[in-house]
Amino acid sequence: MSGALEGIKVLDLSRTLAGPFCTMQLADMGADVVKVEEPTIGDETRQWIPQWNGISSYYLAINRNKRSIGLNLKKLEAVAIARKLASTSDIIVENFRTGGAESLGIGYDTLKLSNPRLIYCSISGYGRSGPLKDKPGYDLMLQAYGGLMSTTGNPGESPVRTGYSLVDIMCGLVAYGGIMTALYQREHTGKGQYVESSLLEGQVASSAFLMVGHLGLGTNPQPMGSAHPSLVPYQAFLTVDGYLLIGVANAGLWTRFCKVIPNTSIGVDSRFMTNKLRVENRNLLISMLAKMFKKQKTSYWMTLLNNAGIPNAPINDIPTLAKDSQVAFRNMIIDVPHPAIPNLRMPGSPLKLEDSPASVRHYPPNLGEHTKEILLELGYSDKEFLHLKEIQAI
Repeated sequence: MSGALEGIKVLDLSRTLAGPFCTMQLADMGADVVKVEEPTIGDETRQWIPQWNGISSYYLAINRNKRSIGLNLKKLEAVAIARKLASTSDIIVENFRTGGAESLGIGYDTLKLSNPRLIYCSISGYGRSGPLKDKPGYDLMLQAYGGLMSTTGNPGESPVRTGYSLVDIMCGLVAYGGIMTALYQREHTGKGQYVESSLLEGQVASSAFLMVGHLGLGTNPQPMGSAHPSLVPYQAFLTVDGYLLIGVANAGLWTRFCKVIPNTSIGVDSRFMTNKLRVENRNLLISMLAKMFKKQKTSYWMTLLNNAGIPNAPINDIPTLAKDSQVAFRNMIIDVPHPAIPNLRMPGSPLKLEDSPASVRHYPPNLGEHTKEILLELGYSDKEFLHLKEIQAI
C-alpha cells in the first residue's frame, strides 16, 4: 500500500524536537522528507545522551524515514541549494529564530515567488509576531510560561516539569494539523500558504477548561497531584503494592462503583450523591476511599473495577509500557532496521489510516548520508559536488 502522502516533498529546516516530530509524521505517511543539517555537527540532538552505538537515542526517536543533506548555510552556494530544493518542495518546516530564515533569503515571502504552491510552516517558542517574537523558547521554558507547570505536581511543593516533552510534541502535532489543512485547501485553490505553530499557543489551547474556568469564574488552578479539579474520585490511590488510578467521571459510573466496593456506606451517604457534592466534600471522600484501597493489592482492585466497567489504570513505568500487550497489538513499538544498531526499536506512528497506514522505509539517517544523492537529483554534476565539498558548502 502506498503512503497517503506519497509524492509530497518536504524540506525540513527544523531541529531539536517540535519540528522534527512534525516532519516525521509527514515522512511516516509517505512524504519524501529532506532534512537539512549543518554538515559537521548536524541537528544538536545527535550529541545528546543516552547514546546507542554512538548514536543519540533522542535523535533516533524523531528522524526515521528522512533523508539527510549537509548544508553550511553560511555559504551562498549552500543557500542556493536550499532554494533549489524549496522550488520543488510542497512543504517547508523551519524553526529558525524569528527573522533567521529571511536573513538567509529562504523566508516564505521570497520562496513563494518561485513556488506559489508552497506550504511554509514556521515553528517558534512564542509566535512570529508580538513583543516576545525574538525570545528563544524550549519545552521547559514554555511549560513554565504556558501555565502547565503551575498545575503540575503536588500542592505546596516545588514546580516540576512533566516527564515527557509534551509542549514540543503538542506544537509538532499542531504544525502537522496546520500543514495538512493547508494541503487540503491547496487542492481547491491551487495556492500554498504560510502556517505557524508555536509552543506558547499550543499550551494556551491545551489549558482548555482550566482557562475557561478562570475567565468565567476567576479561578486560579493549582497543582493537585493526580487529582482532577472537576471530578471526584478521579485520581491515584495507594494500594498494598503500589498505586491505582481510578476515574469515576459520571453518575452512572458512580452508581456502579458504589455497588462493587466493599465500603457500602459511601454509596448511600448524602454528602456524595452528586459529583458537585463529591467535589465539595473531596477531602472526606478521598480519605475514606484511601483507607479502603490500602487493604488490597492493585491487581485485586483492577479486576474488581474492570468487571464493573470502571475506568482504571496502573501507573506504568516506561519498561512496563514497552512490554504492554495492548501497545504491541496496536503496533506502537516497531522494528527499524539500522546498519549500526542491531534490533533498533522505537515508538510507532499514532496516525492510524486503514487504507494508507504509516510505514518504515528508512532508518534515521546518518549526518549528510544523502547529500550526494539529493544534489544529483537536483541536477548537480559529480564535479560540482566535489567543488561544493572543497569550499565546505556541504
